[in-house]
Amino acid sequence: MGNSYLDSKKLAEHWTSSPRWDGVSRPYSADDVISLRNSIEIQYTLSKEGSEKLWQLLNDDKSIVSALGAVTGNQGVQMVKAGLKSIYLSGWQVAADANSQNTTYPDQSLYPSNSGPLLAKRINNALLRAEQIERVEGNETTDYIVPIVADGESGFGGALNVFELTKQYIESGIAGINYEDQHSTEKKCGHMGGKVIIPTKQHVKNLVSARLASDILNVPIVLIGRTDAFSALYLSNDIDEVDKNFITGERTDEGFYKISNGEDIAISRALSFAPYCDVLWCETPSPDIEFAKRFAASVHEKYPKKILAYNCSPSFDWNHELTKEEISSFQKNLGELGYRFQFVSIAGFHSLNTAMFELAKNYRENQMTAYAELQEKQEVLEEYGFTSKKHQREVGSEYYEKVSTILSKSAQYKT
Repeated sequence: MGNSYLDSKKLAEHWTSSPRWDGVSRPYSADDVISLRNSIEIQYTLSKEGSEKLWQLLNDDKSIVSALGAVTGNQGVQMVKAGLKSIYLSGWQVAADANSQNTTYPDQSLYPSNSGPLLAKRINNALLRAEQIERVEGNETTDYIVPIVADGESGFGGALNVFELTKQYIESGIAGINYEDQHSTEKKCGHMGGKVIIPTKQHVKNLVSARLASDILNVPIVLIGRTDAFSALYLSNDIDEVDKNFITGERTDEGFYKISNGEDIAISRALSFAPYCDVLWCETPSPDIEFAKRFAASVHEKYPKKILAYNCSPSFDWNHELTKEEISSFQKNLGELGYRFQFVSIAGFHSLNTAMFELAKNYRENQMTAYAELQEKQEVLEEYGFTSKKHQREVGSEYYEKVSTILSKSAQYKT
């Protein structure tokens, strides 16, 4: 009996026949993929099933996929308990408080590149534990195994680095991943000044590299192509003809080319990236619904079914830039334009810091009254599914009690 995992003909047929791959270009062959696989298939179940679930959610016209950025495993669990169907893993938050260097960094890719996959594994492990706890209790009403979309940043290097990072993220169980077109060694937060972008075709190569990695591991990962060109100031080199229309002619001391940024270059790049990714994301400097309309219309004119993503960023001053009515309808309006995946990238950082500062301030002023008030708030939230007030139960004490009980019974068996 043949090994279908190593059957290039079946793989090629799958790419051609499955609606999942409509509009996706691969500048390599099924033979190429098979030649890079091992002889046995290692299953990446969390990533594979999560990818399929995420793709199904993104193609459900009835609702958008809303997510918040988690910086800890427990935050991910609370998001699911509250009813969210997806989790975002932000590189900004990894840099700030969840990296393997155990320090605090700005969002400039200063942390070790394995930090993001380690956080993804941590979040997935927390979700798996939450499911185990409820199964022991006879409760299986909550689907904890939600898809995680990870921030691959600019890949921490070139196409080979993107290739390896994608594999690490798949091994950690993520369902989707975004890569941006910033220069990896000059990378900055999307809302910082002085950004340097790479040539269009270089980022296409990075997206192809990510797709190749996922094909080799046989996981239909949801690949998000992001452009930071809207507010970038520089281009690393002028090798790509597509980019030359936006070069001003000036150069920096580092040899970078100054560019005319804004809407046109962002749209140009998105159109170039579209065939090589599943979702497009343009990082914007403000919550501008008019540009969102133009961007969506430009993409959908050429790629009518292309899914879009939008970062409802905490860097936006929401209450000063929009009215309350505009804020309340913002995501609905985006959804109608085709922005199926909408997320608040660094919500975890802000919620964690705000909650602890609020508790600490109240505790300093009111001592144990402050903590008693926190418990009262927890009791109110229990009506909506919150369970963390019972902290021993929340981390698995009853699960391991059952393990111990089973082992105690087995100790009575005669040999």
